[in-house]
Amino acid sequence: MGPYTLYQEKIIECTRWLSLNGFFGSLRGTGGNVSMRVPGEEAFIVTPSTLPYDQLTLEEMCVLDFNKKRIEGKRKPSVESGLHLKVYQCRPDVNAVIHSHQNYASVFAVLNKPIPSLFDEVSLHLGPVIDVIPYALSGSPELTANIGEKLDNGCHGYLLQNHGALTLGSTLEEAWLNVELLEKIAKIYLGALSTGGQPTLLPDDTVNLLKELRKKKLKKA
Repeated sequence: MGPYTLYQEKIIECTRWLSLNGFFGSLRGTGGNVSMRVPGEEAFIVTPSTLPYDQLTLEEMCVLDFNKKRIEGKRKPSVESGLHLKVYQCRPDVNAVIHSHQNYASVFAVLNKPIPSLFDEVSLHLGPVIDVIPYALSGSPELTANIGEKLDNGCHGYLLQNHGALTLGSTLEEAWLNVELLEKIAKIYLGALSTGGQPTLLPDDTVNLLKELRKKKLKKA
């Protein structure tokens, strides 16, 4: 067992679950990617490029330093590795990143429409709004730069315009839960809008309370 084995195993478990449950957009495709920060090192572990998740093994996981230099792994890392690195550099509270192509969140990504949290649970975990990061080509420096400009809102959920979604967490388990919460709120918000009615928002005092609770939660992480 190597120094990164436990983290690699967790990522493989997460990616297979996300793939089987449709969060990567297609079962046979290789879209989406998952990473974890390596505790105590300026390094992160990320899924490889163009490999179906049911074929992913420990040896094929990529370990990169913060200059994207390979530490371990025999395959080419995800084209979105720069995206993950940008999050870790900008957000010390984040230790796991999931980029997904989930269906309901992607509806709002192509509408270029932020999603309000609407529920206490969602606001506490993801933040008061799931904002939209402007479009740029997958894997491009422009996309990485666009993401960097949005991260200072402290939220754990974002939409990537005409692309997909991005969820963060202080642990992989938290980022994994946030993927589900994002899909939940996207599905409910879309359903509410389809009625022609106007969804009610959380009261301002509740939003402010949840903001303070999130701050405390992030400080403990």
